[in-house]
Amino acid sequence: MSNGTQSIEEMKERLKPQVDFLRGDFTLASGKKSDFYINGKTTTLRAEALNLTAKIFLQMLEGVKPDRVGGMTLGADAMIGAVTAMSFDCGTPYEGFIVRKEPKGHGTGQWIEGPELKPGQKVAILEDVVTTGGSALKAIERVRLSQPEVEIVGVWALVDRLDGGREVMREAGVELTTIFTKDELV
Repeated sequence: MSNGTQSIEEMKERLKPQVDFLRGDFTLASGKKSDFYINGKTTTLRAEALNLTAKIFLQMLEGVKPDRVGGMTLGADAMIGAVTAMSFDCGTPYEGFIVRKEPKGHGTGQWIEGPELKPGQKVAILEDVVTTGGSALKAIERVRLSQPEVEIVGVWALVDRLDGGREVMREAGVELTTIFTKDELV
């Protein structure tokens, strides 16, 4: 699934100025207070930034070859769509899924949207910004409850804020791979 024309480093240089790094007074999803905010959603809703993010993830995932890519709504939605679409064009399609924050209140009451997870599938979790790792852990937990016989092959994120998420992932038996760390964006 190689991009063929640009290295990851070249694509990162094009992507870096498009990552929204804001200064101010913020409360993060984890509840922590911070003097900066990295807005992964506005970043991945820009055409070029999403395209570059998906291409980088596809190169990073080449050695793992997951069957599925997914993550928590809302932060991972755009990336999941882009990675699954581009993987098809590259000849090795990954199916996607989205983990809800709450179960669907009608119909089937599903926590996970997308084709059914099957035993033995390799699953990669995508995330926009990792702080404490809570969102990725929720996604992993929901996947494992839905289909205990899948293999979680790791978490791939746009940015690691360097606030302990990597260590939390490691304690859960999953490695975190990121395009950027906070230090690379400052």
